[in-house]
Amino acid sequence: MTADARALAVRQVLAVQALELRKRFLGKRSIPVYLLALIPLALFGARTVAMLVFHLSDDSIAQDQVVYAVLFRTLILRFVVYFGCVAVFVPLFRGDILDRSLHYYLLAPLTRRMLASAKYLSGLVAALLLFNGVTAITWVLLYLSHGPEALIAKLASGRGLIELAGYLLVTSLACIAYGAVFLAAGVYFRNPIVPAVIILGWESINIFLPPVLKKVSVIHYLESLCPVSIPADSGIAILADPASPWVAIPAILILTATLVSAAAAKARRLEVLYGVE
Repeated sequence: MTADARALAVRQVLAVQALELRKRFLGKRSIPVYLLALIPLALFGARTVAMLVFHLSDDSIAQDQVVYAVLFRTLILRFVVYFGCVAVFVPLFRGDILDRSLHYYLLAPLTRRMLASAKYLSGLVAALLLFNGVTAITWVLLYLSHGPEALIAKLASGRGLIELAGYLLVTSLACIAYGAVFLAAGVYFRNPIVPAVIILGWESINIFLPPVLKKVSVIHYLESLCPVSIPADSGIAILADPASPWVAIPAILILTATLVSAAAAKARRLEVLYGVE
């Protein structure tokens, strides 16, 4: 590919991304995503106000650290990010088919592989900005509930920044992996909700599966990377035999590359028949 061809390809991808980002942030299908993001923000915000104004809790910061580790795994990772990625990435192709607008992209001087890549990147940018924002704000609210001094001390210690960076890394990898999963689902399945429910069920029972089957799930690798572990005596089911970061991160990236490539390959053979949708 010549330099001019590469420059043209970059401009085409950026043009598609600009159009898609407007849909992701301003389109009618963005409303469920915003509502999902508001759930943890409202919960943590209300808790912080209650603790600062009414002094309703005297939990220690160490206790709250574990509480956040649990809520991050259950509320943010398994619910908000998972269903948020369903809402962001499934409509990338399926939404255009339902809106009878996909043919405009297919008629443009743009290869299907570049189209699939541009759509995935636009969804990823939207998901990263939104869900990393949720993670960062809820983490800040957790320590702010003990007073501004506690938050400043946590950040000044250095350990706080490492902890926050760890949560943001896990959130980003979740968006990367689940985004690829649901991009492919939107291309391959006429009703992507069915595979989304099946995958959710599999991810939900991961903790009860034998070690070999645990590795056939995204959540296993994501939870292995969480910066704060849940104590064994907490009474909460915890992850056994976590994967090493040197295994977890490459596994997630390889899965992502495979699924995005599969979606791009399917897009090359995609035929739009609006009458049967």
